[in-house]
Parts: sequence; C-alpha cells; structure tokens
Amino acid sequence: MMSRLYLSCDSLARAVGADEVAVAIANQSQESNLDLQRTSSRGLYWLEPLLEVDTPQGRIGFGPLTAADVPSVLDALKGEPSAHPLALGLVEELPYLKTQQRLLFARAGITRPLSLDDYRAHGGFEGLKRAVDIGGEHTATEVFDSGLRGRGGAAFPAGIKWRTVRATQATQKYIVCNADEGDSGTFADRMLMEGDPFLLIEGMAIAGITVGASYGYIYVRSEYPQSVATLREALDIARTAGYLGANVGGSGLAFDMEVRVGAGAYICGEETALLDSLEGKRGIVRAKPPIPALKGLFGLPTLVHNVLTLASVPLILAKGAQFYRDYGMGRSLGTMPFQLAGNIRHGGLVERAFGLTLRELVEDYGGGTASGRPLKAAQVGGPLGAWVPPSQFDTPLDYEAFAGIGAMLGHGGVVVADDSLDMAHMARFAMQFCAEESCGKCTPCRIGSTRGVEVIDRLLAAPDQSGRDEQVIILKDLCDTLQYGSLCALGGMVSFPVASALKHFPADFGLQSSEAEQ
Repeated sequence: MMSRLYLSCDSLARAVGADEVAVAIANQSQESNLDLQRTSSRGLYWLEPLLEVDTPQGRIGFGPLTAADVPSVLDALKGEPSAHPLALGLVEELPYLKTQQRLLFARAGITRPLSLDDYRAHGGFEGLKRAVDIGGEHTATEVFDSGLRGRGGAAFPAGIKWRTVRATQATQKYIVCNADEGDSGTFADRMLMEGDPFLLIEGMAIAGITVGASYGYIYVRSEYPQSVATLREALDIARTAGYLGANVGGSGLAFDMEVRVGAGAYICGEETALLDSLEGKRGIVRAKPPIPALKGLFGLPTLVHNVLTLASVPLILAKGAQFYRDYGMGRSLGTMPFQLAGNIRHGGLVERAFGLTLRELVEDYGGGTASGRPLKAAQVGGPLGAWVPPSQFDTPLDYEAFAGIGAMLGHGGVVVADDSLDMAHMARFAMQFCAEESCGKCTPCRIGSTRGVEVIDRLLAAPDQSGRDEQVIILKDLCDTLQYGSLCALGGMVSFPVASALKHFPADFGLQSSEAEQ
C-alpha cells in the first residue's frame, strides 16, 4: 500500500532543511512505496521541517526533522509511529493548531500551492462564482456589510473603498495589491502568496469585476523571490483556466493582472509611495487628497489593499457577510493572522478572531520566551509599533482597544523580548530606522528622525539629573511633532516605540519613573 507523505515547500521550511528531507525521502522511496507531496506550511514554524503522513485517523506528524532522521521515521511507519521520539500525533489535534479559527489559512499545510484541483476541492473559486451570480452592486454590499477592515495598519473599512472606486467614472481603473510586507516579525503575506496563491488571485478578480477595474498589480517586495515565482506561475494557470482574461469566471467581464517587484524601500509599503514606484518613479509619499480611490495609479481610480484584505474577500462572498461578522468583537470583525516572532519558544502563525488577549497569544500559544528568561515586552505592529509591557498583556487584540493604550495592531506581527533587551537602544533604533527609510518629502520625518537619534544619544550621555530632564522634554516634544506633523505613518508612528519605551522602561534610559511620566 502506498504511503502518502506531506512536506512543506514554504521558504522558511526550506531554509531549515525541508528540501534536504525531501531528497532523503526520495532516496528511500526506491525501496518503499512512498508518495511525497510538497504542500503549503501549517505555520507551526518551530516544528519545521514538519513531515505529515496519512493514516486512517488523519495526518500524523513528525518534527522538526533533519535528513538524518528520515530512515528511522520511515521505519517507524511500518510499526508503531507514536514510539518515534519526533512523533507529534495527529497534527490537527495539536493544541497550537486545534484552538485556532482558520478562515484565511484554512488550506495552510493541506493543499499544494499550484494545484487548481486542490484549491477547488477545498472551496476555491466559490466566492468568485457567487460574485458573478449576484453582480457588482450586491458584491460591494457584501464586502461593506461584512465589516472587513484593511489589514495593513490603518484598518479603514474596505467596503467604503470598494463603493468609492465603483462609483467613480473613468475609462480605466486598477486593483493594486500591496504585498510589500516589510514590518519586523511579519510573514503572513509571504505564507499566503507562497502557499495559497489562488486565494489572492480570486480576491483580486472579485474586486476587479466588482469595481469595474480591468487590470491589477501585485507589488511584491524583492526579498520574497519564491512568492514572486509562485504567483507568476499561478497567474498563468488561472489565466489558462479562465479565471483571468477577457471573460473572468464566465462573467463576461475582463480582468487580468501581473506581478511587479519592489526594490527594497520600506516607504513603498505606504500606498501612495507604492503607486509612484509602480509608475516607475522614486517612491515618495503623495499628499492626500486626492485619495487613490479617486486618483491613484497613473491618475486613475485605484483600489489599493494589502494581501490579507484581498484574500479575505473570497470567503466573505462564499459564506456571506454575516458568517464573517460572527467572528471578532466591536468594530474589529473577522479573524486576524497574528505572527509570533522574536524571542519566542513557539514562533509561528496564529489565526484567531479579534478579541483574544496578547497574553493568550504570547504565553499560551507562544509558550513564553525561547531563552526562558522573564518577558519584558512585545512590540506589536512592526518597527513603528509600541512596546507593550506584561502589565498590559491582558488587553484584547482589537483595533480600538490597542489604540486606547497608545498602541496599534498593524499587520499583526508580534515580536517578543525578554528582560535582557535594552529599550533605550530600541528607541534609538526606531528613530534611526525612520531616518534611513524616510522618503524625505516632509520636514518632520526627514529632519525630526535624525534629531531624534541625537536627542536619545544626549539623554543617555547626560551626566546628571538636570541634563536628563531637559532631553526628555525635548524628546517628547519631538515625538509630538513627528506624530502630528508628518505626511504619512512612517514619521507619524515612530513616536509609538519611542514614547512607549520611555514610559514603561524609564530605567533603561537612566530615569526614574516620575521623570519619564512628567
């Protein structure tokens, strides 16, 4: 009897040895009846390379594997698999995975990335079919009624953008996917583009025929070569199957798209700088208004969303707006793929409805620090996110709740740190990062970030209490200027990591609590 095995082709899995494991299995398959399939990743990254094997009870797992472990694992499959030291039992029963609410990543680790048959067998293109059946007006209403908000950081209601672009008259409109995933600790976009590319393609096709756009672009960061290659191959497959082109899914409407690769500029994650880059210009932030929905790419109406926002659309159409609204809390509806990274024992992807706490995420799923030392903080929302201390870990992961503590969810990246991290150094790094990545258009960001580095250096070098007090006042004023005077979020949000480090960890700056809070 043939044994079917599954091994991820995700770039992280490959980086830690998945390809070598696959070669070892291939060498053994000459003697054994094995069928190895390369799938997407479950996102349980601390277990990669993770090998799964079909059994009558379900898939059982072994991991993390090395090529040297393959002979003993295959021998164990002939007898009692659970006796192997790397045996994990039924993968879907692992607590880390079993308690998740996977909507976006429902196919993660199950399907082959470039198999249309796998995608369709697990609900693929059902959303597009319904969008074609109900028409553009009702599709836009479904997106609006679902409460879907942009997953990039600003959390703007997606349905408002769709209705605006749809209502704007123009001879040409565009769909632009912002896949310039540059925030620290984030990898959900990469996982989805490499592992489930047809989901993104379906979401963009639905958006195109709904708002009247006939062409789209996926702007992928240059550091993701496997995502670029996978998407381009997936586009060819989808086009051949009739899901792109002159008659999308039998709708009678045309929509096609292509992949464009960025050049490594963090600022091009800002939507208007991205549009300039797509036009072949240097990525510089545009003043708004006009908003891209009215005057975007090449001066024409453009719907700009990130990967996770567009990838949420097929499910909303397939299951209905109410199904999606049943997940989440308050105005934060649906699920969010949170990404655990940094000094964390169980790093990986956790998709849950909004409302679980940061403590549940970091301690229950993440298992605390990898070093075993006490938790000091978690930076949520990328390099411009606030440092959240354990005293605030019971805050629900919700856009409004996080705004209430001076933080943001952003793209859902969570970078964990233990008590050895110097927060003064991290505050300085935030200012330095902003100075290096600024497009240079507005004065607060261009000059203020450089002055910020200098002020923190003076604060740390101050010989006495008076000198430190003076620099703290200047630093706080500078943070206010950056937050309220910058043209975009790069300068506007650099104050978050600086101010939170200063407030919660004054000792790292050589301050007493009262000095930092004055």
